[in-house]
Amino acid sequence: MNILTLLIFTPILFGLIIALLPPKWRGTYKYITLLATLVQLGISVWIYCNFKTGAAFSGINHEDQFQFVQKLPWIDLDLGVLGKMQIDYFVGIDGVSVALLVMTSFVLVIAALASWEVKSNLKAFFVLFLVLDMAVTGVFCSLDFFLFYIFYELMLLPLYFLIGMWGGARREYAAIKFFLYTLFGSVFMLLVMVALYLSVKDPVTGNHTFNIVQMMNPANYQPGSLFSTLGHSTIFGFSARAVGFFVLFIAFAIKVPVVPLHTWLPDAHVEAPTPVSIILAGILLKVGGYGIIRVCLSIFPDVASAQAYWLGLLGVLSIIYGALNALAQKDLKRMIAYSSVSHMGFVLLGVASQTAEGISGAVMQMVSHGFLSTMLFFLAGVVYNRVHDRGINHFRGLATIMPHYTAFMMFAFFASLGLPGFSAFIGEAFSLTGAFKSHLVNGLLPYWMAVLGAGGILLGAAYFLWTFQRMFFGRVNLKGGAVWQTALTDLNFREKITLLPLAIIVLALGLMPSLVFDKVNDSVLALVHFLQLK
Repeated sequence: MNILTLLIFTPILFGLIIALLPPKWRGTYKYITLLATLVQLGISVWIYCNFKTGAAFSGINHEDQFQFVQKLPWIDLDLGVLGKMQIDYFVGIDGVSVALLVMTSFVLVIAALASWEVKSNLKAFFVLFLVLDMAVTGVFCSLDFFLFYIFYELMLLPLYFLIGMWGGARREYAAIKFFLYTLFGSVFMLLVMVALYLSVKDPVTGNHTFNIVQMMNPANYQPGSLFSTLGHSTIFGFSARAVGFFVLFIAFAIKVPVVPLHTWLPDAHVEAPTPVSIILAGILLKVGGYGIIRVCLSIFPDVASAQAYWLGLLGVLSIIYGALNALAQKDLKRMIAYSSVSHMGFVLLGVASQTAEGISGAVMQMVSHGFLSTMLFFLAGVVYNRVHDRGINHFRGLATIMPHYTAFMMFAFFASLGLPGFSAFIGEAFSLTGAFKSHLVNGLLPYWMAVLGAGGILLGAAYFLWTFQRMFFGRVNLKGGAVWQTALTDLNFREKITLLPLAIIVLALGLMPSLVFDKVNDSVLALVHFLQLK
């Protein structure tokens, strides 16, 4: 069996085991789920170690850029005079995919450990968790747009129920808002996907195809091809290619999320249980960034270059707006949620620069934020599970009664604000370097975007340090008084063993960024070269 297929469908096998077990075995569900994620982590680490780099793997227009490829006929319909509909089960990964796959597998292990706090309806929770696990893994491996879309949509259903059934007081509102936002982008994505299918033919069979690699091939858009005709047509006064790009960008921007399409995120994070918040921030936001790189830039390089200024502007707006909102929050999870909006703005700014530094920084920022947001939401869940409150002003002097918790929170805050030596510094520094360089190399972004982006780092320091000062310093003063002081016990063994690997990885990536850059470099250079040939 192909290693990527095994990676994708391992969670479903364990999910079936949980579904078939009788209720008296409910105590084993969490261990089975943890085992599933650990198996996935082991597979993804093996893939990372065996992923080859070098000049032979840097051609973005050829399938040989992707490794661990499996391509099998899946749907083959004879449409008569219209030819055949060819849909393949087509999976494979490049450098960008492998970095995000390892990060995803690790975050899912942490989310599985955080799920041990769930006490109600365990069978449904863990089965939905594992279905979601399969879907997000499948997105990062799919090279057929139809398969990509199935996995992309499949994420929506388990998340809707996980938020709506196990969330907080306003969980139904948050779940419906998330569902409608995501569905809005996905419906129009389907239309563009069909248009792309009608525009591209398999060079071997001559049939129309959903093959993403073939969609990247500029030969499909030369004069005489169907897409060339569509490209010169207009929709509401805009070229068809521009409309296709913007529809797909909006669908992925909702996931990132990019301001002003971000409003679902704070509500979903606040109401979601801790493990779901971890998956939302640690993985789901990266699906949006990955989609922009894999689909928007690679299939529409001409439109991406023409609209780079506006993409960079949206990135800067997300950085500043998200940081200012984080500064104003009184709820710890909501503050972390808005910080995610700000940090993911660096991803869009780096991508918009269309430089090797910028795109590499964007990928590093996604990987770094995946680990750091996981750490932050897990820590927020620690205090909430003890006293069922997240009000920043309701806690003071926690350093006195929870010293180990304070140490991990201080580490996470300082790492997240971009202190040198941590992973976030590398991601933000390279994204900003790419934005500065863009003005000199391709003239796509003005200098002031990089300057404003750097200002977002200062605002990040402000809201993280102010939150830390209010919650942890001074004399102990808790809203719940002595009852809360008794309940707020320090970290237990499970919590420490969960947080320690996250801290080590964040530090390792800050000191040895080559762990990511060595794997993504070939793919990034190929993408930048492709964008220059547009």
